[in-house]
Amino acid sequence: MRRRLELRDLRSLERRSMYSIFHPLDPDERLPRELMLEGKRHRLFGLRFMELLGFIYLPALVLGVIVMASIGIKPLVAFGLVGLLFASRRTS
Repeated sequence: MRRRLELRDLRSLERRSMYSIFHPLDPDERLPRELMLEGKRHRLFGLRFMELLGFIYLPALVLGVIVMASIGIKPLVAFGLVGLLFASRRTS
């Protein structure tokens, strides 16, 4: 059976005792190398490269099918070719 939680049980969470265990962060301390590198990754309006590719994928697919259909290739074959082109770009 669990014991009922009382105020004296929560005293370890007071600010003074917390500061004795965990010191406040130093604002002048440099960031670790990993955080600095992670910050450099997000330069393009906060979008990563794969997010940008995901945003462009569908319009590029439709444009590719339209161009191939205007040349005279059947739409089903055009979808297959464009899909293969995108799949080969992803693996390379």
